[in-house]
Amino acid sequence: MLSEIETEVVVVGAGPTGLTLAHELALAGVDTLVLEKLDRRIEQVKGGGVQPRTAELLDSRGLLEPLLERAVPRDPVGGHFAALPVPLDCAPWRTEHPFPIAIPQWGVEEVLEKQAIGIGARSLRGTAVTGVEAGEDGVVVTADGLRVQAGHLVACDGGHSTVRKLLGLPFPGRPGTHQAVLADIRLTATSSLVPRRMGHMSGLTRHAGGYWAMLVPLGEDRYRITFGHADRTDTDRDTPVAPEEIAAALTAVYGPETTLGTVENASRFGDATRQLEHYRVGRVLFAGDAAHIHSPLGGQGLNLGIQDAFNLGWKLAAVIQDRAPDGLLDSYHTERHPAAAQVLHHTSAQRVLAGPNPSEDVSALRDIVIDLLRLPDTNRHIAGLMSGLSLRYALPGDHSLTGHRVPDTDLITETGAVRLSSLFRSGHAVLLDLTRTLPADLPLPPRVDLVHAESSDDLGATALLVRPDGYICWATDDSAPRPDAALAAITSNIATTLPSEQPSATT
Repeated sequence: MLSEIETEVVVVGAGPTGLTLAHELALAGVDTLVLEKLDRRIEQVKGGGVQPRTAELLDSRGLLEPLLERAVPRDPVGGHFAALPVPLDCAPWRTEHPFPIAIPQWGVEEVLEKQAIGIGARSLRGTAVTGVEAGEDGVVVTADGLRVQAGHLVACDGGHSTVRKLLGLPFPGRPGTHQAVLADIRLTATSSLVPRRMGHMSGLTRHAGGYWAMLVPLGEDRYRITFGHADRTDTDRDTPVAPEEIAAALTAVYGPETTLGTVENASRFGDATRQLEHYRVGRVLFAGDAAHIHSPLGGQGLNLGIQDAFNLGWKLAAVIQDRAPDGLLDSYHTERHPAAAQVLHHTSAQRVLAGPNPSEDVSALRDIVIDLLRLPDTNRHIAGLMSGLSLRYALPGDHSLTGHRVPDTDLITETGAVRLSSLFRSGHAVLLDLTRTLPADLPLPPRVDLVHAESSDDLGATALLVRPDGYICWATDDSAPRPDAALAAITSNIATTLPSEQPSATT
């Protein structure tokens, strides 16, 4: 007999996407249950890079500091595009976190799970989903002796999503062209070719003996190795990775002096590119790799999924708590589907440029792109793409700031000096009045905070309405913002409206 559980939202998958979403929902007071098929967390580095925009979002919830305690030491250098030898400069995007942060994925999951459970989310491990019944009024999930009734289901269960398959949804795209191995290892001896510290990716990647490899130091004698061979592209993904295979790559690329000690874990991955046509199917929504997969170049996957969760969390909570109509959930697809499509697009370009055996034509193209990346305007544009800082949602409104992220800055409020990012710890929207003229008793709807402040930087407006995910949905240049205009903006942007177009990256 199945045990019965009821919840408002069931999240399938306890990876970074699912746990971020669980935290967002629990923060809003939504009863949330996470189901994870694995009995325990796999301590594999996997997606080990937090991009600047993701760092900003995590910082806005107070989640970044505990993550930094688990960070791997890394040179303060910008990210990369296609592993080309030009660091990307995020300084023009006015961010407090201009460099990628190296954190093992299991460390990200550990922090997110602890924080989500700490504020009320529930998590069940060793619970594999076997059935999904979605109706107009809710969803029933069957999983290892459980029958879970929920108002909504969010599938965050990876590129091989069980939920997606159970619902029979197509996952259009194209298969991969390259295959590689990812392993966390320990070395007992190293040659001079082995890097001693994590730096720019272009300095970590080597080619020799038909192999390409990237060896990243993780501290002590631990390393993460990613490698592939030009002549081995069709190995079954489920074939175990033998230590001898890793040792052969190490010897070929880093010399016979480099000796493999132990293999802590290893797996194979490919560079297929696929994306769901619709992120919402009634009461079921998809986020992270369950909705999109792509080449891992540039460290985009973990970040794209976490940003999906930040976009979806406040919207789903608002609908469940009757603070917004059901149609608000459609804006999740409207905003995030094009954002992921853009990532699929530029990772496809990187796949060509970073190929292990470039043709003469591709080598010429690499040289041209390297020259372009050295131009400040080009570097700024690509840095914005790779970091996520340039993403702009096409929200209603004619102000130039509408749809952009709000940059972090120092503020002086009625309670003292704060960082702007700290205003979002509660997951509320913020009406920021830099004129201090809006009345304190303005009748705001739930989960919208009015903050009177002075800014040390020019934010480009006198008053701004910022969504819980940090994007500006209304701004004015008036020296005395009208209360009725501010209230109208809240109603049309936080509660009822749907974004009308696709997001774009600013140039």
